[in-house]
Amino acid sequence: MSELEIDAVVFDVLGTLVDEPAGIRAGLRGLDPSLDDPRVEELLALWQQHIDHEQRRMLDDDRPYLPSDALDREAARLVAEAAGVDDPAAVVELALSGRRVPPWPDTVAGLARLAERFPLIGLSNASRTALLDLNAHAGLRWHQALSAEDARTYKPDPAVYQLAVTVSGRLPERLLMVAAHAWDLRAAQRLGLRTAYVARPVGDPPASSDRFDLYADDLAGLADQLDRVAGQTDGGKTSAAQAE
Repeated sequence: MSELEIDAVVFDVLGTLVDEPAGIRAGLRGLDPSLDDPRVEELLALWQQHIDHEQRRMLDDDRPYLPSDALDREAARLVAEAAGVDDPAAVVELALSGRRVPPWPDTVAGLARLAERFPLIGLSNASRTALLDLNAHAGLRWHQALSAEDARTYKPDPAVYQLAVTVSGRLPERLLMVAAHAWDLRAAQRLGLRTAYVARPVGDPPASSDRFDLYADDLAGLADQLDRVAGQTDGGKTSAAQAE
């Protein structure tokens, strides 16, 4: 694999930078405070399965495209019905819980550190409106935040990753895609982006066959690795210049 030279870092958001299930769990407890933990987990799984299934249908052209906030409203209605709640206002509130999600403990400081060296781009399946609320609630700071809604599809469609390539004005191999989901990184890799896996409790771990450029336990570890890579690259260029 060629030397890792990065001009900008592209981040998945849901799961990688924020704990999306935690936000939905909080919404479910607000929907019905009597729900015990096992029931909350059942309803959370129902929500996630609906979102995943409907996004796959859209990717397969079995359903017209809808942005993520519309899918969240569908999931909220489905889950509320399963919980025996028929209050329309409560359903609306539940649908918004997917935007009120906490960042992982290392996220805000990690982004700030990385932003000192690289332009940072958020690239999310969340709709434009949802992404705005997600960023504000979690305190995420970007140089650019891109929604899959701009491509009217969802990751892992290549058109979503192309958004980052087009907006950045960089070659794909000069962009580093960071995600806690191996499927996300594989799709970015197919378009030519470099890849970094960051471990999260809710992520999709790499398979033994995956070959990503970097692996880190958190954003601090990722920043450390990028510092070392930059130092090696700068050292090599300095040596070459001296030799001339």
